[in-house]
Amino acid sequence: MSVRMKPDVNEAMCPSRIVLEHVTSRWGVLVLAALLGQSHRFSELRRAIGGVSEKMLAQTLQTLERDGFVHRDAKPVIPPRVDYSLTPLGREAAEQVWALARWSERHVADVERARTAYDEARAS
Repeated sequence: MSVRMKPDVNEAMCPSRIVLEHVTSRWGVLVLAALLGQSHRFSELRRAIGGVSEKMLAQTLQTLERDGFVHRDAKPVIPPRVDYSLTPLGREAAEQVWALARWSERHVADVERARTAYDEARAS
């Protein structure tokens, strides 16, 4: 009988690292944030998330769906209609990463000042 250890993100082989990677990836954060307000079709998500390619959006949605964060609702109509929405787990994750994203927006000027000061100190 194996003893299951409590998840610890600081452990090299902890599966929570993969979850963290998925929800905090560049596109993962933005997909979760876009779906926080409402469900979207693929094309709507692509427009809402500037710069994401079709391939990356499809991969990100598939990963988030597999992890239980996103629900894919394919309706049997012509033309096909697929809507994406957050699961309860996805909503909780989205609220967490969106708070971090908003924090980064509020503090981008502070970070830019710190970078400038660092670069100037390194150059002298």
